[in-house]
Amino acid sequence: MRIGELSRRTGVNAHQLRYYEAQGLLEADRGANGYREYGEDALLRVRQIRHLLGAGLSSEDIAYLLPCAVGEAPELLGCPELLAAMRSRLRQLDDRMAGLAQSRDVLAGYIDAAERMSSRTYPPFDGIDPEPVPA
Repeated sequence: MRIGELSRRTGVNAHQLRYYEAQGLLEADRGANGYREYGEDALLRVRQIRHLLGAGLSSEDIAYLLPCAVGEAPELLGCPELLAAMRSRLRQLDDRMAGLAQSRDVLAGYIDAAERMSSRTYPPFDGIDPEPVPA
């Protein structure tokens, strides 16, 4: 099947499919006309990639994990290298979540303090809404 059909059947746009191929996650043969040609197994592979991306894994992580993937969900065979890589990624996510929670707590503290001082305004506003704080 060509890339357009794979895109239609998986719901993944052709640009993303080409990206998966460039990252080594998806393989395509080239027809005599130079068009990408995918086998039926590409449907399963794209679904596996989408599930793993949904778990927060990077394309680099996924390239490492795909040889151990079985089924659409996918299930991953538990070899020691695979488990070590997934545990490392989980630690990274936990660290990011802890950092976000800390930032949230600090911001909530600023909001509480500002609300307690709501009777005083500094600097005084001239009736024009202040500029939003950049995210």
